[in-house]
Amino acid sequence: MGASISLDFITHKFSASAEPTLKDIENRIEPSELVALIGRSGCGKSTLLHMMAGLLIPSEGCVRINSHQVAKPSAKWNMMFQKASLYPWMSVKENAALGLLFDGVPKAEAEARVDTLLDMVGLSDKKNANVQSLSGGQQQRVALARSLATEPEVLLLDEPFSALDAFTRTQLQEEVPNICRERGITMVIVTHDIDEAVAMADRVLIMSQNPGRIVGEQKVDLPWPRRHMDAGFQTMRDELMQQFKGTDTGLAGRNAVESDESNVTESAA
Repeated sequence: MGASISLDFITHKFSASAEPTLKDIENRIEPSELVALIGRSGCGKSTLLHMMAGLLIPSEGCVRINSHQVAKPSAKWNMMFQKASLYPWMSVKENAALGLLFDGVPKAEAEARVDTLLDMVGLSDKKNANVQSLSGGQQQRVALARSLATEPEVLLLDEPFSALDAFTRTQLQEEVPNICRERGITMVIVTHDIDEAVAMADRVLIMSQNPGRIVGEQKVDLPWPRRHMDAGFQTMRDELMQQFKGTDTGLAGRNAVESDESNVTESAA
């Protein structure tokens, strides 16, 4: 079962004299819910996600996972970044099992668990390959298997598909929420792409900037799997875009969120 996430009146400054990056953020994500955070570069999406992961502590307020205050990283809430960050001298299987070995899981048990996950992400025939021989999409699948190996309650995704080709990206947009729903994992994804948010989330949170706030939300009540060309998908995307344009983000045009992605480097916030 996934975990609940409570964002309790979060405000954050990177220095005492700086303007707030985030201001008075309050929201609750239910166990096993799939949530997308959208907003333009600099609104604090990635900063907020890092707080959920325990990589950053807010100046005011706190993040609670299952009512426990998040003060440091945990294997129960894993994060995937834009880059797979794999160890190039290790095989696919060794990379995927790394978190388990750090947790002291016996090698035989770790290998059995990883074999199941590599089959799930379509890499069972590559488990002994060096990760440097894989495509970008395959490397992200290894990173996904590694994130799932510790059986997390929460999976946090920081634009993990932004550098992939359109075909691979669409595949993973379908596969990742399917895995989370099958395993009851709570998922939060940061994205600039409204289509990606509609494809993957039960609910979309809209953020404005200067300072970053949650200024709107939209439930995505569409059947799975979601197809971009379905009429319901397009209607939901257009409704979300209209709501997005109604905030103070300053964006205009249907694909403005996605086009703003070109300005992103390692972290949007």
